[in-house]
Amino acid sequence: MSRLTLGVPKGSLQESTIALFAKAGYQLYVRGRSYAPYIDDPEIGCLMFRAQEIARYVERGVLDVGLTGKDWVLENEADVREVEDLVYSKATNQAYRWVLAVPDDSGIHRPQDLEGKRIATELVQVTRRYLERHGVRAEVEYSWGATEVKAPLLVDAVVEGTETGSSLRANRLRIVDTVAESTTKLIANHEAWGDPWKRQKIENLAMLLKGALQAGAKVGLKMNVPRTSLEQITAQLPALHAPSITNQTDPDWVALEVIIDEKIVRDLIPDLKQAGATGIIEYPLNKVIY
Repeated sequence: MSRLTLGVPKGSLQESTIALFAKAGYQLYVRGRSYAPYIDDPEIGCLMFRAQEIARYVERGVLDVGLTGKDWVLENEADVREVEDLVYSKATNQAYRWVLAVPDDSGIHRPQDLEGKRIATELVQVTRRYLERHGVRAEVEYSWGATEVKAPLLVDAVVEGTETGSSLRANRLRIVDTVAESTTKLIANHEAWGDPWKRQKIENLAMLLKGALQAGAKVGLKMNVPRTSLEQITAQLPALHAPSITNQTDPDWVALEVIIDEKIVRDLIPDLKQAGATGIIEYPLNKVIY
């Protein structure tokens, strides 16, 4: 039987990745200290590595496909196929930023002020290329962690990853510039992508994961609507497509169903009720496939 080898990120992305797979319809279990998670699809085998390593292993063919950040693809200069952009991270559904940060009282206010300075980061190669683009010569050293606390004790600046900036602020650091932005990518080995069976399996996986992400910000709404109010109510519904309308046994009423952005529902439901809708039901979605 053909089999796809999938790389699952260990560490900060681990729990959010497992949750995403669950919404996509895959049960993914990490048993103890095992580096071979179980997945309830006999055509997929999983291996778990740090996100920093996955792009390299996909390029070599150790993995057919894997989930990692765009930042680590760039850092490793990995020659891989980027299959799908999956905007999720450990805390938010926003892009992850690598920022140049300095102490609040630092005299560094622009990249050019780094001339002759020392910078600590995990993203060494990307940072060096950033400095080259700005025509700046500075020393870039690898940081093994706790990067925020190294300025100003050990270095003049740091390049650190952040979602919200709260850790930087807590360490009295000020953001000077964005060095790189990153989202989680589903990446594939070129040889695996060239195999028809594996490519189809990868494309199916990408579709389901993307659908699960797209569903996260949307909900379904069902309601009963009097025909006399139908036009007024449908005019208020910013649906993905035209709402579904179904006849009922009572000819004066119809059932209406839509998929809409969750963030507008709390303001929309009172207006729908006021316009004559009744029996309004809001329900969560697992996947939305465009």
